[in-house]
Amino acid sequence: MDALEAIFTRRSTRRLADTLPPEETIHTIVEAGRTAPTGHNSQTTHFFVITNREVLTELAELLKTEFAKMEPEPDMYISLKNAISAAKNGSIVFHYNAPVLIVAANRKGYGNAMADSACALENMMIAANALDLGTCWCNQLHWLTDNKAVRTYMEKLGLSEDETITGSIILGYGADGSPVRTERKQTGNPVTWVR
Repeated sequence: MDALEAIFTRRSTRRLADTLPPEETIHTIVEAGRTAPTGHNSQTTHFFVITNREVLTELAELLKTEFAKMEPEPDMYISLKNAISAAKNGSIVFHYNAPVLIVAANRKGYGNAMADSACALENMMIAANALDLGTCWCNQLHWLTDNKAVRTYMEKLGLSEDETITGSIILGYGADGSPVRTERKQTGNPVTWVR
């Protein structure tokens, strides 16, 4: 699969098989993220590649508990409101039971923290698609980056006090063996040409 095909056919895959991809394949995908552009070549994005089932289960339970303690506010992002609501009724989905969760963190106060991490995670999603693996962006850890319980847990995994969680993706084989690649009709993201 060439680069453009990998970009144009990538879709979010939320139903993943329980099978852990080979470590070499995961490593290749992480390296695709590590080579993403960074502001002033800072290379400060810190990646956590979590394949330990016990840790994934503990994180899912922790997020469910912490979201359930929150109250939605009128100006909150709709997906955050939905996560809070889902946690309160016990239906929150964190990592879709994926065998791999890759978390990106970056320095607090660094102006390009989110952009650098987003470039890296997108590179990983495109590389995964090219390697016939599915991915989906997950924001829950980012939304709870300042939550005391979540920070304490993530610091046990290696998150520094001076880092903020910027995003994460799930990774694995599609439940039916292939990632989602259905054609999508573009209805948004307008383009204005200035010539």
